[in-house]
Amino acid sequence: MKNWSFKKWNTVLGWVMFTIALITYLSTMEHSLSFWDCGEYISSAVKLEVTHAPGAALFQIVGSVASIFAFGNEENYAIVINAMSSLFSAFTILFLFWTITHFLRRLLNKDLEEITKHQEISILFAGAVGALCFTFSDTFWFSAVEGEVYSMASMFIALLVWLVTKWENEYKAADNERWVILIFFILGLSVGVHMMCMLAVPAVCLVYYARNYKFTWKNFIWANAITLGILIIVFKIIFPLIMTMFGRLEIFFVNGLGLPFHSGTIAAFILMTGASYFIIKYARKVKKKLYQTIALSVVYMIIGFSCWMVIPVRANANPPMNLNDPDTAIGMLDYYNREQYGDWPTIYGQNYTAFLDANGMEKNEDGSFKTEKTGETFEKDEKTGTYRKTGDRFRYVFSKSQVSLMPRMFNQDKDVMANYISMYGAPDFTFNDDNEEVADNPQAKQIFDELRGKYEDKSITAADYLKVKPYNLINVQKPSLAQNMDYFHYISKRVLFR
Repeated sequence: MKNWSFKKWNTVLGWVMFTIALITYLSTMEHSLSFWDCGEYISSAVKLEVTHAPGAALFQIVGSVASIFAFGNEENYAIVINAMSSLFSAFTILFLFWTITHFLRRLLNKDLEEITKHQEISILFAGAVGALCFTFSDTFWFSAVEGEVYSMASMFIALLVWLVTKWENEYKAADNERWVILIFFILGLSVGVHMMCMLAVPAVCLVYYARNYKFTWKNFIWANAITLGILIIVFKIIFPLIMTMFGRLEIFFVNGLGLPFHSGTIAAFILMTGASYFIIKYARKVKKKLYQTIALSVVYMIIGFSCWMVIPVRANANPPMNLNDPDTAIGMLDYYNREQYGDWPTIYGQNYTAFLDANGMEKNEDGSFKTEKTGETFEKDEKTGTYRKTGDRFRYVFSKSQVSLMPRMFNQDKDVMANYISMYGAPDFTFNDDNEEVADNPQAKQIFDELRGKYEDKSITAADYLKVKPYNLINVQKPSLAQNMDYFHYISKRVLFR
């Protein structure tokens, strides 16, 4: 053992961390379920049922295989799925240890051959401390002992980051692109567990940047911009575009050409297969390694993403739990986009003050609220063999005076608005001189003065704003960007990580 190389010590200690984590989690895991999504996920994994949007296809597939080890005893299903979570969490610790030791070695700017014994001990000790701290951290330990998707998602994040360290070790090799292609394949698979796995993309991209380019602020800014672009392309363009193509071709083939249900889905699959073939063929023809790597990465990512096909297949089987019933390409598009949860502003949109101000939402000439069409809803009609349109999706158009960048305080619920006001004070307002009905009205002036008095002595509430809203008496000011970002920090710190 004294003559072991750093690589061997690193490998052995990594598996020691894995064993410690696995024993810890298996000995403390739940024998039934926690009273939240665990019951849903255990059932969906055992019987391949359809969970709430956007689903967890790969988790269900792997869980279905793992449930074989319950040997038909229904009382053991929860134990098996919980043990599966413990196993994935232990693998997370394994990849975390190897990732820590890799970056510590790079921090010393040393190659494997140049590391002294004292440095080896320091690196391995630090890796063990980091891995064990995460092993016994409250949040991770809690997720490691129950049948939820977060343990598997954590493993995929750790795996993706570890894979890019493997690429970095071999970046000078002629075939180093195989690690990049594998990363994209794993990324496609990980979407079948939880969308949070996308969080590994920035880390992967920045390691790639650090290895290939010399640091300058200009390069660093460009690297972050490109990283954001890749994240948007993968999460907001490629995957949604695939689902949209399947949905539209399904409507065209069924409603337009009169073909049976799912004919458009089959056509879309053939089209995607053909497109993948020609993309790879073209990349090989131009004989540029970058093009070949990009083409293969995208194709393999889509292959990984194809695990989602289990959801419509099982939805067509009508299992006992079949949330949203995404048994068609159209239903799958809504399922992926999580239409059931509604919409809310992310980067740019309305603030909560839009619902306190009579002019917060733009109106048509007839006084109705102005809307923008965002899509259509269809329903499968078995009698006619077509998709029947049931309505339009739309969103309200808000006044420019009430929209801003990064609106974090947007909830129109009265109680939530009361919380906003208690934290940051009531929004300021002015008299609406543009409204001729109240401009010269003494009673309106009196109401405004009373409202202003409440504002000055800080006794005004959201209900007071809503009380005068029908009269279009005041113009309410939106929260500042600083207030929105402070609230975002509060939510992140006090709610998500409590």
